[in-house]
Amino acid sequence: MDINLVKKLVKVLEESKLSELEVEQEGLKVKLSKGTAFKGETFAPHHFVPQPQFHGIELKESNEVKDKAEPAAQAKDLHEVKSPIVGSFYRAPSPDAEPYVRVGDRVSTGTVLCIVEAMKLMNEIISEVDGEIVKILVENGQPVEYNQPLFLVKI
Repeated sequence: MDINLVKKLVKVLEESKLSELEVEQEGLKVKLSKGTAFKGETFAPHHFVPQPQFHGIELKESNEVKDKAEPAAQAKDLHEVKSPIVGSFYRAPSPDAEPYVRVGDRVSTGTVLCIVEAMKLMNEIISEVDGEIVKILVENGQPVEYNQPLFLVKI
């Protein structure tokens, strides 16, 4: 099921007086509800990374490392387009097709920027802003994580 369809269904539910909406398409079922208490368990991801133990050693972070670690999107006029799902990043609809966008291209809200394939479903990632593509942060065919930055758009 296309992620954009799910987003539209959420919007329909929010703007209507319905309390529940259920859609089934191609064997996938989505059930949305509002105004009800969640009765299931909630799970928060735990990322435990043990910190190394250094005794008698003073660690200092160099300015060079800090400069490299600062994300480019901190500039006020840059917008990060992030992946809404885990999957594989593709710049074009097929291997022999032209990419949806290139660095320097002007995009407007709703412009398709790429595809993220998840469970054999192709999900179009669209621009949320008007602007210019200044950087593509992911290589074609590379796996991407949820909320991973894909593009920088100068607005």
